[in-house]
Amino acid sequence: MRTLQELVRPNIFALKPYSCARNEFTGEASVFLDANENPLNGPYNRYPDPLQLELKAKIAKMKGVKVEQIMLGNGSDEPIDLIVRIFCEPKEDNIVAIAPSYGMYEVCADVNNVEYRKVLLNEDYSLDADKLLAATDKNTKVIFLCSPNNPTGNLLNRGEMLKVVNGFDGIVVVDEAYIDFASEQSWLAELDKHENLIVLQTFSKAWGLAAVRCGMAFASEEIMGYFNKVKYPYNINLLTQQFVNEQIEMEQRKQDWVKMLLAQRDRLAKEFAAMPLIKKVYPTDANFILVKVDDANAVYKYLMEKGVIVRNRNSVSLCGGCLRITVGTAEENTELLDRLKEI
Repeated sequence: MRTLQELVRPNIFALKPYSCARNEFTGEASVFLDANENPLNGPYNRYPDPLQLELKAKIAKMKGVKVEQIMLGNGSDEPIDLIVRIFCEPKEDNIVAIAPSYGMYEVCADVNNVEYRKVLLNEDYSLDADKLLAATDKNTKVIFLCSPNNPTGNLLNRGEMLKVVNGFDGIVVVDEAYIDFASEQSWLAELDKHENLIVLQTFSKAWGLAAVRCGMAFASEEIMGYFNKVKYPYNINLLTQQFVNEQIEMEQRKQDWVKMLLAQRDRLAKEFAAMPLIKKVYPTDANFILVKVDDANAVYKYLMEKGVIVRNRNSVSLCGGCLRITVGTAEENTELLDRLKEI
């Protein structure tokens, strides 16, 4: 692996981060006159903890990592953008990623004026590590791997992913937004073995907190130091910190939800397979199913007219004729199935 000094943009390496008096203070105080806050309307008058230490302590215990290995962001999109900003020099460096995959990787690259190189998965949506590594060069700083992948739904082969992590001398990001619905272990267990590994997870999916906007990035303490340098000081507001803190206490409820959704996923997959309308049901390790139909645009439009919204992936690489269908409640799934049977 190249050293972090070689990988991090020179201006970020030299950056002196914003610091407030409460970053510099340790211990307890009763009078806060440092931040020009209104002294009334506590606790909402005070700026939130910029490092979210109380919440991170709970997450660290739940995930089996150190507090210093965690960055919390506004969804996963904030850490994705930070990764591009920290490591990739605009107009000079590049990013390599699988295709099809989550669209925000490319959007963040485009926003930051960084070249984005797509490497197609195999026809069965499996990963070819050698093909992916062949697309890199001396200016490739980051590789993005989404597993389970979006929109295909499948876990990428762990052996092929390991070839990428071991064979690339830059940063490898494994996005695990859907890992709670998968049968394999998270890559968090590999974190201490690979200095170039960043793992992304989120509270948006299995935890049912998409509106709350709280994503998680996990990496070495040294990499996290750069995240904390570049992120906005108070990126996670107090209400979000408090609410997620409370929700973590209800982890059993989350596990029950996952079991219910997996059962409904199996139900949908079986029903889809019996429908003449649906030509192929792709294997999935996520909370959605990718299916192929004869005319994806027409089916999508018909469902939308009936008030059932799915995702049309017909124009995405390797996904011609495909719709991505999220697993809903039993009632929502019945409505979907009834509408499909009418076509």
